[in-house]
Amino acid sequence: MTAAPTPVDVAFALLREGRLVDAENVMTREVQAATVRHGAGSPAWASAQCDLGNVLLNADQLDRAVECFRQAASAPPRDHESHKDQLTYRLNLGMALRFADRLDEAERELRQGVRERLAFYGREHAGYAFGLEPLADLLLHRGNHAEARQVVEEAVQNLWSNGHERVASALALRAMIVHASDSTDPVFVGFPQLPDEVVEQIAHAVLQAVDHGEPASKDLVALLVAAVEERLGPDHQATLNALSVQANLGQDLGDQADRVEAIERVLASYDRQGRPEEAVMAALGLAMAQGDAGDPDAALRTYESAYARAERVGRPELQSQVLRNWGLALRDAGRSGPAEQRLTEAVTQARRGADHETVGRAGVALGLFLQHEERLPEARTVLEETLPLLGPAHPDAIVGRSHLGAVLEGRTCGCGDMAGTIAEAFREFVLTRLPADLLADLEVAIVDDDFKINVELRREPAEDELDRLNAVFQSAHAEFRRRLTEPRYTG
Repeated sequence: MTAAPTPVDVAFALLREGRLVDAENVMTREVQAATVRHGAGSPAWASAQCDLGNVLLNADQLDRAVECFRQAASAPPRDHESHKDQLTYRLNLGMALRFADRLDEAERELRQGVRERLAFYGREHAGYAFGLEPLADLLLHRGNHAEARQVVEEAVQNLWSNGHERVASALALRAMIVHASDSTDPVFVGFPQLPDEVVEQIAHAVLQAVDHGEPASKDLVALLVAAVEERLGPDHQATLNALSVQANLGQDLGDQADRVEAIERVLASYDRQGRPEEAVMAALGLAMAQGDAGDPDAALRTYESAYARAERVGRPELQSQVLRNWGLALRDAGRSGPAEQRLTEAVTQARRGADHETVGRAGVALGLFLQHEERLPEARTVLEETLPLLGPAHPDAIVGRSHLGAVLEGRTCGCGDMAGTIAEAFREFVLTRLPADLLADLEVAIVDDDFKINVELRREPAEDELDRLNAVFQSAHAEFRRRLTEPRYTG
């Protein structure tokens, strides 16, 4: 019989669905229950605080996560096991401070954690190395390459000697430190001796940590691609993952030729392996890369071949996605007739499937096209019909609502009041997550690229309602703040 999911399992499942407030509420109730049953400062209370901190950390609520981990680490140990747990809580605190860019505090906590781990475990125990690795990462981030190298080498030696699986992440960090320090030493070591799964873990750890705004990342990922391909082969998923990140780096850093080459290698591999759905998605990426590289004719040919592939797969959602992107490319090429045909077909195919988001995205693309073609009544009909299929925080929904506002004002171009649309989406996000009788009024505006909020309560909230109110606003800020800085939708 399958075990019932724990509260933490439930919370992270909710996070994966984008239900940040609900996820937080699950763990907040666990903290309250632990307080009632065992008392504040108890091991059970500290554990619940840590779990809540992990949920907040994964919801980008960094400062609140820091306070949860700080609370957990403050609980005095009562036995050997609770002492081990406290070491974990302090490690989490240091890492959360690092993620929050509170680097001085992070370094103090991580160094203290290393000292405490040394005293508790001894130098040869893997538990000591667990504290060395995040300290080395912080030192790398702060540009202290010499000490970072010293610390990470000790972690690697420890974990290698213990045969511990976490040697993979330590070797990945060592590679990044060696590369950043411009050393002539090999960046990736030990690949011939390591099992396949450890090589995969090293590659994954490097790719997760790559800075997409740093030009030096291109060389690091190129070295990784070569090392993984030599060890695991050109069709191994780890190689393909590395090539995909190489393509993304090409896009982020403006090297479109590198991007195109990387995607072509991925596409060729999917064809060799007989993976048609993945090949369709790779072809879409290749077409967009070719367009960004200034070769629209090649992009349109690739879209045509991508649609032929999607037809063979036969999944309506996939066909709709290809048609939508193909239609947008035709529009950008000035071919309005074929563009409208593809965008209309995208909506038709999406409706054959079961995914509402695909219908909504196709509808927004067609609605914007019709608006720019000065066919405002048709644009309004399509947008009003398909926008409700997207959640208020969906980027296409925000852009679609802004354009619908322009349509209602009789304008054929322009995004309307984008800031006002984001503010209204923020307001809707909050109102749909609070008791209907709690707020008398909620005003949201954007001033100096941040949200200005005025709340008028209808009644005095209960303590749990006040906590929920604060949590909802925190989640709304986390969800919508990035919308203010995202590149504008061109669909």
